[in-house]
Amino acid sequence: MNEATSADPAEAARTPWQRHVIDPIAAQLTQGITPEKVALTLAVGTALALFPILGTTTLLCIAAGVLLKLNQPIIQMVNALCTPIHLPVIYLEFRFGSWLFGSPSPHLGILMNHLLWSDPREFIEKFGLTAMHAITGWACVAPIWTLLVYVMALPVLREVLRRKSSLLPPNCPPPAHPVP
Repeated sequence: MNEATSADPAEAARTPWQRHVIDPIAAQLTQGITPEKVALTLAVGTALALFPILGTTTLLCIAAGVLLKLNQPIIQMVNALCTPIHLPVIYLEFRFGSWLFGSPSPHLGILMNHLLWSDPREFIEKFGLTAMHAITGWACVAPIWTLLVYVMALPVLREVLRRKSSLLPPNCPPPAHPVP
């Protein structure tokens, strides 16, 4: 018996476009929709969104989302929503890193970001140690921050789920697949 005839008829009726494009996108959109996963997504997303090197947070959120199987749209939305507080937090991370290592406070400017992307070698020569201090400061605070956000978000999300499920009629199963 060949595999084509033994496969599920519903699966065989699906086009390659649906199997190879629509299904993976739908899986990403619906991945991690439990209160625990959403709370983890919020916690990790906010922590990574405040990483002290500009231009890296989107890639960090993508990597964490894939590795931890977090919901990509939610983690990227959290990353975007943290943008207004990113610059002030970067300043604090640089100051905290300098304090940790007992080094003088760095002179920060937008030139640092421009230099990072235009000439990374010169950036590393001029600001590499300062950036490492800021990353260390972030690494000290990020686990505590992640835990606090997770612990605060989880009860709220569980309550939202409880209230949402109490509004549904009894014995109403959730949709099997959100995308046709």
